[in-house]
Amino acid sequence: MDRRYLLRAGTALGLSTIAGRVWAAPQADARLLVIFLRGAYDAANVVIPTGSDFYYQARPRLAVARPNPQDPAAALFLDADWGLHPVLRDTILPLFAKGQVAFVPFAGTDDLTRSHFETQDTIELGQGVGGVRDYNSGFMGRLAAELTRARPVSFTEQMPLVFRGTETVPNVAINGIGKPGIDERQARLITAMYRDSVLRPSVEEGFRVRDEVYHTISDHQAQADRGAVSPKGFELSARRIGRLMRDGFNLGFVDVGGWDTHVNQGAASGYLADRLGELGRGLAGFAQEVGPGWDNTVAVVLSEFGRTFRENGNRGTDHGHGSVYWVLGGGLKGGRIAGPQVRVGETSLFQNRDYPILTDYRAMLADLFSRLYGLSPASLGRVFAQVRPTNLGLL
Repeated sequence: MDRRYLLRAGTALGLSTIAGRVWAAPQADARLLVIFLRGAYDAANVVIPTGSDFYYQARPRLAVARPNPQDPAAALFLDADWGLHPVLRDTILPLFAKGQVAFVPFAGTDDLTRSHFETQDTIELGQGVGGVRDYNSGFMGRLAAELTRARPVSFTEQMPLVFRGTETVPNVAINGIGKPGIDERQARLITAMYRDSVLRPSVEEGFRVRDEVYHTISDHQAQADRGAVSPKGFELSARRIGRLMRDGFNLGFVDVGGWDTHVNQGAASGYLADRLGELGRGLAGFAQEVGPGWDNTVAVVLSEFGRTFRENGNRGTDHGHGSVYWVLGGGLKGGRIAGPQVRVGETSLFQNRDYPILTDYRAMLADLFSRLYGLSPASLGRVFAQVRPTNLGLL
């Protein structure tokens, strides 16, 4: 093993981390988790415009019925205009009733490409559309650089654009993580090689982060083996993330795939409902695992864009524009549909096909960051250049 190989291996393991920063226990700081639903989830069948007759005309096979306490497949009442998908009855609805969830409809970006990859990049970079892009600067990377008590981590196999920046953030695949490929003896040898190097703090911290994540996950798996039902997919990942953010990290990112529903999407049941049920269980589990720290935690669920309001000929929906974002947290002023709204009808559709954008995602996040961390206007300007925060009254 030569020195260049070790450097590459160290980077893959997340050995490089933020050095020279003031590290502190995050219990006294707000926690933030951003959940990115890759593939553009169909927001109109999740937070449902049940007050719109046009919704039922536009989706004769995909529409979820209006709220009806006698019908378990009907939407769950949120307010006079909106309902929630019934698979979220036992997970998200109770949090909504406690004021710990808010939904922000007509949210998104002004990127009009309707390309998954293009718009995902736009969201993660958090830079203006139409200018020259800096692919080495994501909005969470810039946020981490503004915080002196941040302990960031990306729960992904590879470092996402959103965390790229001047500081290197550790990343770890949270689902199905195995035993570290380098044992303790090899780790000591590698650390010794960098004893007199400027990289020594990064190498030591990288191994410490790796071991902390591995042991936390291993302990959780061992508990599940003692007769407990083993959660699957995102539900399991989210509980692991909750434990890690409760005990160590306070700025996290995770992405969840599988939301591109062109064919056989389903309505109250089916493919989208199954994915949504898993997401709901995961988010509820995350809140439980964070424990008392949930009062000082905010989770944001977003996606690159929404989907066409009208169903297509394949019992699905196509690439759209506006979406619905979720904001969750124990200290949230939720239990409501937040932000500017428009009556859902044919005349209110963007380009006669999609939800319009009434809340820019950067303006929404800028306000949350300002209230979570007390960031100055100058700091916010470095995170989201030339963006004026939109106060939705969530914190």
